[in-house]
Amino acid sequence: MAVKKYKPTSPSRRNMSGYTFDEITKDTPEKSLLVPLRKSAGRNAQGRVTVRHRGGGHKRQIRVVDFKRDKRGIPARVAAIEYDPNRTARLALLHYADGEKRYIIAPLDIKVGDQLMAGPTAEIRAGNSLPIANIPVGTMIHNIELNEGRGGQLVRSAGNSAQLLAKEGEYAQIRLPSGEVRLVRQTCYATIGQLGNVEHSNIKLGKAGRKRHMGIRPSVRGTAMSPRDHPHGGGEGRSPIGMPSPKSPWGKPTLGYKTRRNKATDKFIVRRRGKKRR
Repeated sequence: MAVKKYKPTSPSRRNMSGYTFDEITKDTPEKSLLVPLRKSAGRNAQGRVTVRHRGGGHKRQIRVVDFKRDKRGIPARVAAIEYDPNRTARLALLHYADGEKRYIIAPLDIKVGDQLMAGPTAEIRAGNSLPIANIPVGTMIHNIELNEGRGGQLVRSAGNSAQLLAKEGEYAQIRLPSGEVRLVRQTCYATIGQLGNVEHSNIKLGKAGRKRHMGIRPSVRGTAMSPRDHPHGGGEGRSPIGMPSPKSPWGKPTLGYKTRRNKATDKFIVRRRGKKRR
């Protein structure tokens, strides 16, 4: 996939870039795999805003993606590479030998006509899904399960991949894109290869309107508010955030404050993300 740049016909166009969609082979999605997306604009069942900066945006439909890859031992042919408005990666439409159709997130360099398969006996090639126990050490993988049979939860966005570092006992060590090294059971499934659409991080939206099309509303700085609306607000002129630490609109510490509260899975993390490597 290549990134296209626009002619600077306006100030916002000057730094705007977009997709060329060279890899897309089908414009319309598979109707049998569509589900309506009902928007909530960040509001809960009582109508109160629980997630800020959500609302509006272009109408979309959810593509039902197969993260479990539970059709084991049945070969499938890649029928099309499609765009998905709900995620950064592309989708590959698979036609199975028994007639069923399913979407998967498309790995890098996958092409229409390729044969894919999931199961312990699948060969080591991009797009095939196998138990981690059957994947050689050093292989790049994505769509990794944390619990057997639950479906892939890790490494699902464009251009990402994890690396299988080692196997010991029931667990394997996997280095995630963040740099974190985590233990995952070898019975869990993962898909071979790196995810496609690797140029996604180079896209520049260029103007606020493209963000609104995505359903994201404006965010206002705390320092631009009044002191009754935000702890950073008020003061004569521009004021620093101040001590002891930055605060959220509700007075809780933020900007680097650690919020992880999951002691049950701490034992599976071998190395934290962001640590300097020696």
